[in-house]
Formats: sequence, structure tokens, C-alpha cells
Amino acid sequence: MTAPVFLAESLAGVRPGGTVTLDGPEGRHAVSVRRLRVGEEIVLTDGQGTGVHGTVAGVEGKDRLTVAVEGLRTEAPPAPAITVVQALPKGDRGELAVETMTETGVDAIVPWTAARCVTQWKGERAAKSLAKWRATAREAGKQSRRLRFPEVADPLTTRQVAALLADADFAAVLHEEGSTPLATAELPAEGSIVLVVGPEGGVSPEELAAFAEAGARPYRLGTTVLRTSTAGTAATALLLGRTGRWS
Repeated sequence: MTAPVFLAESLAGVRPGGTVTLDGPEGRHAVSVRRLRVGEEIVLTDGQGTGVHGTVAGVEGKDRLTVAVEGLRTEAPPAPAITVVQALPKGDRGELAVETMTETGVDAIVPWTAARCVTQWKGERAAKSLAKWRATAREAGKQSRRLRFPEVADPLTTRQVAALLADADFAAVLHEEGSTPLATAELPAEGSIVLVVGPEGGVSPEELAAFAEAGARPYRLGTTVLRTSTAGTAATALLLGRTGRWS
């Protein structure tokens, strides 16, 4: 089994042969929940592409341990980068979508309040919901042994999503009525790919028109209709395979 991953505040200046301390909530989780002991393997990451592999050199109290650094690894930003604009699902299916997309390998997630979304993020609820999405991405990043965690952006309006699509090297709206399969779309080797996943009620004609004007065509995944909480994960997996990032 691979070594567990924990998020470190900073790995600046860390080198093989040195040590680094893990404390705070992550240190408590490592010591009191995972019960790591001296000699066990561990990986620390800053969540931005840098990670160190080492062994636990010492444990202090219930929330602090020292890691003897054996190796350092830095991951370059992925190419092409994959962003999923995720319409707000009902209930806890938003966290499910974030979790599975993160485990699969998405690079950024953008919450979108589409016209047909039943769920609406407003005021205090918006702040709490966004915090849950970001915490979910962080925990799923550690669970899936990633060194670079996906960014969960602030929620965007339809107009802002259209601007994001206009700047992408490839932009698509996942839609069951799309005439072209995403599996046959011509994809860039570098740059950015942005996918829009609509709500359970579908993307409205006005939204489709706005996104088309921004250069985003409708594409379909297959013969079945996926829920909004699973479509982004399926599409991300397809693109990771087609772009060679899973090779």
C-alpha cells in the first residue's frame, strides 16, 4: 500500500537529508487518527505540485511529528489542463461530484448557478457550501495520493462562464442532444480544456446560445444520460485517456 499523504503548509527549502515538521490539524490526523509511528513511510505535499517522501522520525504529543526527508518530487502543471464547470447539484451530490472528479484527475472545478438549478448558493449558505467543496477536494486529493490538488473557484454566473469558455483552447457543453461524441472531438495537446456540466434540469436554450457564442459546442458522452454529479467525472476520465495524461 502506498504511503499516506498529508498537506503541509509549506515545503520551501526542504531537501533530502533534512527534516520537516507536520503539526496542526494535519499533524493531529497523522498522529491521533492514522496513528503513524516512528519508521513508517509518509508523503507530505503543498497541494501545488511539490511533495516529499520520507519516514516518521519522531512523534510529539497528539498533533505533531517530524519527518526525515528521503526524496523530493515536483510535478509540472498538467497539459492540457482540464476544468469542469459544475452546475450546482441537489443535496450532497455536489460534494460527490467534487470528490470523484478530484480522484479521477480534474485540475479545476468551477461552481455554476445555472438557470435550472434547484440548489441556490446565497449569503451564508454560499460560503459554507463553497468551503465544503474545497474541503472535499483537499481530502480527495490526499486520498488519491495527488501532489497537485484541484482549485475550486468562486461560483460564476453564466456570463462569467461564457468568458471562461471564450479563453479556452477547447470548450464544450456536455449535452445529450449534442451531435458529436466527445470521444471524437479534436483536442489540443496543450493549453486548457473547459467542460460545462449542466444541472439535472438541463442547460437552458439561452445558456446554450451564450456558450455557443463563446465557442463552446454541445457534445455527448454516450447513449445514456448521466446525472450531473457523475457526468464531469466520466468526461474527465475520457479526456485524460484521449490526451495521453493516463498513458
